[in-house]
Amino acid sequence: MGSPRSPAERASRAPIVERTTVTTIASNSIAGTASTLRRLYFVRFGFAILWALVMFTTASELGPLAVTLLVLYPLFDVGAAVIDARASRTTGSPVLLYVNIAVSLLTAAGVAIACASGIPAVLRVWGAWAVVAGLVQLIVGVTRRTMGGQWPMIISGGISVLAGGSFIIGASAENPTLTNAAGYAIPGGVFFLISAIRLSRAAKGADR
Repeated sequence: MGSPRSPAERASRAPIVERTTVTTIASNSIAGTASTLRRLYFVRFGFAILWALVMFTTASELGPLAVTLLVLYPLFDVGAAVIDARASRTTGSPVLLYVNIAVSLLTAAGVAIACASGIPAVLRVWGAWAVVAGLVQLIVGVTRRTMGGQWPMIISGGISVLAGGSFIIGASAENPTLTNAAGYAIPGGVFFLISAIRLSRAAKGADR
């Protein structure tokens, strides 16, 4: 039977136990966030591909279906950002996600108004949104690098910025269409899929 530990020995072990507890809590928080993001990214992949396929069928004109889809996409982004922000509270500041929510809400309203003016106006609003949302996605991805699976999000954010600029420029074309806007969703969806797959390791702790 071992001798009782002295007060000094117990005191020296306390910081180690405390650090271990903090590390465990942090790891569990990251795993929980990664698990939520993984599921969310799979949903975003499916939505983006389905949205793009339907949008391609009506990209040549601003009919009721096209208008509905154009307003729906940023609203879906709002819902996704809300889920993301709630899941991220324990692992970092969700301020940028709140910015994204506000911008996407404004975009939905802006697109609805722009639809009355024609495709060029829609492309300008859509392009501005792609630039801002892309920057947010890129910065958030950089801050989450330690979680893993974020390089696809960083790359996707950068591509979104470039695509947004091309939409704004394309709005001045002689006969602009929404085809590029529809196609914009596909690579974004693929990057969500890749990120979801790469988040599997980080999410294992929460899925056990």
